[in-house]
Amino acid sequence: MNWMDEVLKRKEEIILETQKFLQIKSVLDEKTKQIGAPFGKGIKQALEHLLQKGEKDGFQVKNLDGYAGHIEMGKGKEIVGVLCHVDVVPEGDGWSFDPYGATIHDGKIYARGALDDKGPTMAVYYAMKIVKELGLPLSKRVRMIIGTDEESDWRCVDHYFKHEEMPDIGFAPDADFPIIHAEKGIIDAVFSVNSVNKHAAGKYVLKSFSSGRRFNMVPDFAKAVLGNVQNFSEVEKSFKQFLSASQLKGRMYQNEEGAVAELEGISAHAMEPDNGKNAGIYLANFLSALPLDGEGKGFVDWINRYFYQDTRGKKLDISTQDEVSGELTVNVGIIHYEKGKEKTVSINIRYPVTKKGSEIKEKLEKIAGCQLIHFSDSAPHYVEQNHPLIQTLKKVYEEQTGQKAELISIGGGTYARSLKAGIAFGPLFPGREDIAHQKDEYIYIEDLLKATAIYAQAIYELAK
Repeated sequence: MNWMDEVLKRKEEIILETQKFLQIKSVLDEKTKQIGAPFGKGIKQALEHLLQKGEKDGFQVKNLDGYAGHIEMGKGKEIVGVLCHVDVVPEGDGWSFDPYGATIHDGKIYARGALDDKGPTMAVYYAMKIVKELGLPLSKRVRMIIGTDEESDWRCVDHYFKHEEMPDIGFAPDADFPIIHAEKGIIDAVFSVNSVNKHAAGKYVLKSFSSGRRFNMVPDFAKAVLGNVQNFSEVEKSFKQFLSASQLKGRMYQNEEGAVAELEGISAHAMEPDNGKNAGIYLANFLSALPLDGEGKGFVDWINRYFYQDTRGKKLDISTQDEVSGELTVNVGIIHYEKGKEKTVSINIRYPVTKKGSEIKEKLEKIAGCQLIHFSDSAPHYVEQNHPLIQTLKKVYEEQTGQKAELISIGGGTYARSLKAGIAFGPLFPGREDIAHQKDEYIYIEDLLKATAIYAQAIYELAK
């Protein structure tokens, strides 16, 4: 069977349908949530779009209250699951193309979700469609499970598996090729900061400070408002010097609120914060050098003390690593400060597969100048290298690419960890830039088609 030939027969259709899918803005929107759309109108539209397509093409489909859905083919007791998601992170700023235009340029499709995870989802869909249209005999059911809240709290899969059976084996097309058999543990933690610098000069008042939208994104924008700034030009000059030294962009201006400082960072996925530049941390670093009021100075000093130039948790005393999955990482995803009111810092921690989240929690609770007000922990996930699932996918990858299928670990968390025997499998090929969660996210058309062929063979080999 030449799987790529079958893909190329459907090339134009795959590209067009992927574009249509990417043009749906499927970002979590609490304002438009309702019964049947628990995560908002856009996500509901994306889920229904895919399910309707599946029904039209003769698959069995099911919608579980808008939380999740599935597309299924084949018969048998066992289920091969392919876990995808249709929600995407917010687009952020600074795009060269319309983030929901699905523009084709230089052999790439540009759109939020092109790589994570709507492009790969469409690759899986067409992989299933190819196997179905070829009429190949299957001894197991193949079920594409479609999540809608992967980028936030995974409420979708929680709801799904309360009502549906767990696949026996499966994969998630939501990371890297060749084969990811280990995923770090993921902690979301929120601190309420009460640190006050009693010795602060208090020349300026920090009125507000904000950065970030999600725990799992490196913030690309931060904003602070200062009051009582009599010598604006002096502060502005100092800010420009800071931006130049840090090789960052930003601006400072005055309005009715006060003196406003805005700083642009570089967004990246939280699994490797060093791929980005955290706008919130950089702005806190600048502010810590100013003569602020005690409340504001205490807040920015606290951020500076524990997070500036440290994404490995050394300053928090939680640094650790192992041979399987590498170092622990820390991302400061959200900062929120209002003078006299709320002062919170929200972080995302990715910890090695052989470590325990409970031990990290104990250390976080001991940090001075704050209270740990929220803690959630998704345990690490690990599949032994000799497992039949891994052996099958190694065979498929090597036959399709001619390259050795090395086993790798990641800091990201995929739906694979929802399964007892689940791994992450593509779509990012070795040597390709990982631009998930960044501006100008894209997928190479060549890679989209190649992934479709790999997934088609994988589905057949696992379910035959």
